[in-house]
Amino acid sequence: MLEISSYIAYLSISLAVTVWVGRTLFGNGRIFLLDAFSGNTQMADSVNQLLRVGFYLLNFGFIALFLNTGSVPATVGELVKQLSWQLGVVLLVLGAIHLFNMKNIAGMRSRTLQKQAPKSEAGAVAAVPSNWPGAPIQSQR
Repeated sequence: MLEISSYIAYLSISLAVTVWVGRTLFGNGRIFLLDAFSGNTQMADSVNQLLRVGFYLLNFGFIALFLNTGSVPATVGELVKQLSWQLGVVLLVLGAIHLFNMKNIAGMRSRTLQKQAPKSEAGAVAAVPSNWPGAPIQSQR
């Protein structure tokens, strides 16, 4: 009975957390993708949807494969210990995939900004808008 309980608890919690994280990343990631794709809404939304599908496939697959790890718990204490281990690994995998995606999005954004940077002559400094952080302070006389 403890074995079935551990399976149900593991699947319920890990799938619920995965769906919650996926929805959060999908909803909040759009703004980063819009910036990375210079406001191209179709491209940002398309990539966002593809990232969500990939995220779910990777995590659901991992959750399914990781279900059958460890021995059958004989006590409630062993069940809690095994469940903690399994959920901890699932959370680490979720975090690693998120960091991987953010690193790639940051790289896309960086390349986009480099393409958009104003071209200046050799040795000349490109004009920086006065409201940008780090711009020289202009006296107001």
